[in-house]
Amino acid sequence: MEQYNVTGMSCAACSTRVEKAVNAVPGVTACAVSLLTNSMGVEGTASAAEIIAAVEKAGYGASRRGVEERVSASDAAAALEDHETPRLKKRLIASVGFLVVLMYFSMGHSMWGFPLPAWFEGNHVALGLVQLLLAAIVMVINQKFFISGFKGLVRRSPNMDTLVALGSLASLVWSVYVLFALTGAQAHGNMAAVEKYRMDFYLESAAMILTLITVGKMLEARSKGRTTDALKGLMRLAPQTAVLERNGAEVTVSVDQVQKGDVFVVRPGESIPVDGRVLSGSSAVNEAALTGESIPVDKSEGDPVSAATINQSGFLRCEATRVGEDTTLSQIIRLVSDAAATKAPIAKIADKVAGVFVPVVIAIAAVTTVVWLLVGQSFGYALARGISVLVISCPCALGLATPVAVMVGNGLGAKNGILFKTAASLEETGRMQIVVLDKTGTITGGEPRVTDILPGGDVSETELLSLAAALEQRSEHPLAKAVMEKQAALSLPLREVTDFQALPGNGLSARLDGASLRGGNLAFISRHAAVSSALRRQAEELAENGKTPLFFARDEKLLGIIAVADVIKEEAPQAVRELQNMGIKVVMLTGDNERTARAIGAQAGVDTVIAGVLPDGKEAVIRRLQELGKVTMVGDGINDAPALTRADIGIAIGAGTDVAIDAADVVLMNSRLTDVPAAIRLSRATLRNIRENLFWAFIYNIIGIPLAAGVWIPVFGWTLNPMFGALAMSLSSFCVVTNALRLNLFRLHDASRDRRAKKEVVLPPDLGGIPTNETTIKEDKPMFETIVNVDGMMCPMCEKHVNEAIEKAFAPESVSSSHKEKLTRIVSKEALDPEKVKAVIAEAGYTPTGVRSQVSR
Repeated sequence: MEQYNVTGMSCAACSTRVEKAVNAVPGVTACAVSLLTNSMGVEGTASAAEIIAAVEKAGYGASRRGVEERVSASDAAAALEDHETPRLKKRLIASVGFLVVLMYFSMGHSMWGFPLPAWFEGNHVALGLVQLLLAAIVMVINQKFFISGFKGLVRRSPNMDTLVALGSLASLVWSVYVLFALTGAQAHGNMAAVEKYRMDFYLESAAMILTLITVGKMLEARSKGRTTDALKGLMRLAPQTAVLERNGAEVTVSVDQVQKGDVFVVRPGESIPVDGRVLSGSSAVNEAALTGESIPVDKSEGDPVSAATINQSGFLRCEATRVGEDTTLSQIIRLVSDAAATKAPIAKIADKVAGVFVPVVIAIAAVTTVVWLLVGQSFGYALARGISVLVISCPCALGLATPVAVMVGNGLGAKNGILFKTAASLEETGRMQIVVLDKTGTITGGEPRVTDILPGGDVSETELLSLAAALEQRSEHPLAKAVMEKQAALSLPLREVTDFQALPGNGLSARLDGASLRGGNLAFISRHAAVSSALRRQAEELAENGKTPLFFARDEKLLGIIAVADVIKEEAPQAVRELQNMGIKVVMLTGDNERTARAIGAQAGVDTVIAGVLPDGKEAVIRRLQELGKVTMVGDGINDAPALTRADIGIAIGAGTDVAIDAADVVLMNSRLTDVPAAIRLSRATLRNIRENLFWAFIYNIIGIPLAAGVWIPVFGWTLNPMFGALAMSLSSFCVVTNALRLNLFRLHDASRDRRAKKEVVLPPDLGGIPTNETTIKEDKPMFETIVNVDGMMCPMCEKHVNEAIEKAFAPESVSSSHKEKLTRIVSKEALDPEKVKAVIAEAGYTPTGVRSQVSR
């Protein structure tokens, strides 16, 4: 989407006309104009020159935003600064100064008896001329209303400024007529006519209308400026300089001069200038600016660091990996800015009304004036009713109702590590009825961890773990890594073994201090040591709970069992409960075997578990769930891309520095599962705020226009002075923007006020019966199935390793492995070279013993 700056817009009618003009350009497929940020996003093949020409023809100005303007933190921050409020403040001060003097002459003397210079006594013409001069000065000060308003009228695209200009100009023209009539009456000594005309001046109304509208504009501009506070606060965190190492010396340069591959240093208390990788040093880094997580993250050699995060403790020497527009910070700025330039579907009704609002109001004002003349009222009275209609009508409130809430909601989300790519995704996320969670990396941590240590006989837990670590230290198996991490966490001594052997499909063996050590599965250990029935039962229970039991023996004596599993995240059960309390059904979707999946699903508390689903099958499951209701898919954004794309809303979790995941509508920078209900909660709050804004914008005009027109005068005697109409108009937009700013007080992670959805779906009992090996085959072309016998796979993590190796090497339609059957099945569009398949599996650390291929459909 190409971004443009748009100038000259003053209300929703303006943004609607710009949008209509650009959409009419051949080649434009989509256009969204934001009155809040005075920006426009355009998709399609039309050239920038054609688009700018269309905007200018509609009576407005446009310029294309450069890439650097979109993403540079300093430029973007400057663009978001509130430049309008200071200008309006100057106008307001000048207007009020002359208005006070005008009100003194027009109302202070006649109503409250304020003294006037002697030469004004009885000279009503001179008094009228002074009022005319003061009113004209106020009109010149606020000439922008007239220039914009009448320019729009000439181009047959009237806007809010047109209403203000017509109202104040009508007051001026009528007052000039009255002044001439007063001059004639005074010249002829007709004092009765003089008294009548003296009360028909509306010069103070003309000036007051302009001043009050300027008050409203200033309050509105100030409030609009605050809607981007969260984003501007993030931009201000970006450092302006970086300290680079060049020719053995440290050199301070502008952050814009940092190139990829440069080496920079960061001292305690300093901000990290660009994204990079730690070359040396260690420290705790506060990443709250990007992720909203207040707890510092430990960084050491090889770890990534991001721009705008703060080095809190140690000295870091880093290599720049992403600079300029590619940094995480710049990507966040781009996402939030692009989202602000899009429109939420709920805004369409306001856009339709705004498109015809001003012409309709002008027609109502004209009809109102004529009707009051026909019923016998004076021209001055009828004109006052018409002017009231013009100045009380406010299309701005309609136009701002949605974008201000979207901007505040997006800013609040970004502040907490939740990024909505479009206004539509911000609106739709809260309407979801089913949340589908991928297991690995979403519900679980994605890495195996030691969960249970069960020593046998007189062996202690410490001794069992120490011996197991000694045996596993030379293994590259993922389960060995889990044992080593546990040993390191407990700071146990690590002893060296000799004669180490890895026995594919069985386990490990080595010698330590003259004794033989063995570790592996039950079948392998049972050949070398006696396993009691009690330990066998414990191993079965562990397996039932989705854990992999590892047996260890020394010199034909069983040492015990260490259970390893991809454990669920600590916050997963809480996140699932929060979703369920919102009336949302939670489904866990995984390619793991059913027993493991059921165990994990039970721990997390999900409503339904669907296991054994291949990557292509996940997309089919989402498609079927969509028949029941709106579906959100939560995954890592890479392996789950088809399912994320198919879902109504795709949420990529744990994106970290990679926020530009194409398949996702919402990006969660953290791996916290509780951010999923937080995103839904924020979406619902934003949508509720939009509805409130639209309600008040519509109800204000529905009540205000009939009141101004005098509909209630015959019934209740209610009339509305044009000055009060202008005051009401000026406050309407301010109230809408202020209501949107209340979102800044919203607590995303507070589940105490969650409400259940009005319409909840019911998951059918046969949902788990969705075919687990469904593969999408286009045009019924033949597919090739390659079946490989593989030794060395001992657990689901082994299966994952083999699958990832095959996917990376061949990009097949699907791949699935079973450590129990010792088989890997690969479905591809073309026949695979058996030798290459075996080489890939062997390189992954496993032993292929046979390959056969067949054609399938």
